[in-house]
Amino acid sequence: MHFASRLKTKVQKENLWFFILVLLSSEERYGFELRRLVNEKFGFWSGNVTAYRVLYDLEKSRLVKAEMKDRRKYYRITELGRTELEEARSYLRALLDSSTPYPS
Repeated sequence: MHFASRLKTKVQKENLWFFILVLLSSEERYGFELRRLVNEKFGFWSGNVTAYRVLYDLEKSRLVKAEMKDRRKYYRITELGRTELEEARSYLRALLDSSTPYPS
């Protein structure tokens, strides 16, 4: 078993919300655009249903807000979403810092 590969898969599939918030932190975007950018920037495709389910959950949790424009539903990050994203980033930084080997 390839443990690093397993970790990568779990991080990607179980934390799509994080990648979406990262992308929305710079500008508002619509659903298909988010899926495409997740692939371009982070190197994996999320399923259609999965991406929209995550967006629905983020909207329900008030981390993103949706607005219809030109027959597309655009999403933007809210202040609550920015706070959640920064907490997640801080946690990941601390996790990476703590995984650095101690000097001998």
